[in-house]
Amino acid sequence: MSETTKRAQGGSGALGADPLVDPDGEPAASGGRREEQGGRTWSGEGEGPETPAQVKQERDELKDQVLRARAEFANYQKRAKQQADSDRLYAVGSLARDLLDPLDNLERAIEALRASGADGVTAGLDMVQRQLAEVLAKHGVEPISAHGCPFDPNFHDAVLQQPSAEHPEGTVVSELSKGYKIRERVLRPSKVAVSAKPAAG
Repeated sequence: MSETTKRAQGGSGALGADPLVDPDGEPAASGGRREEQGGRTWSGEGEGPETPAQVKQERDELKDQVLRARAEFANYQKRAKQQADSDRLYAVGSLARDLLDPLDNLERAIEALRASGADGVTAGLDMVQRQLAEVLAKHGVEPISAHGCPFDPNFHDAVLQQPSAEHPEGTVVSELSKGYKIRERVLRPSKVAVSAKPAAG
């Protein structure tokens, strides 16, 4: 047998090799070849490459998730800042509330001394009272307007009703205990007497 015939027979054996065996001798995955298209690997078992529409949908979904996460974080930052600002504004509320009763007692002492004619002592205590009021006002603590104002249950606590022909019904005609607020938040409502219609006859 000639050398040419041997080479032909040997080559035919290589061409006739099992197509399901890869060059390393391992069985090839069933279902045929795998290809890469557009940077995506897919097999021939019904798994086609993603279409441009699918890629666009995935991109839009991811973009929507990112935008939602950003919006939620921005809302969180806004709420946290508002809470911090509120805490800072009303930080003195508890201290101011504890000072209200001593302020009431100071005011009563001044009135009693004024009635007794101790003008020198009264003048000094008046100055102390004004200084305390200025310090409280600096931190947003102020008295609640009451006398002559329409009764407001948000700021006034009606202790009694007083018949009056001189004031419209529901008007604060007397302040029994001064109320205070810190900005728009009530520390203590004013205790008041409210006008009522006089009895007929």
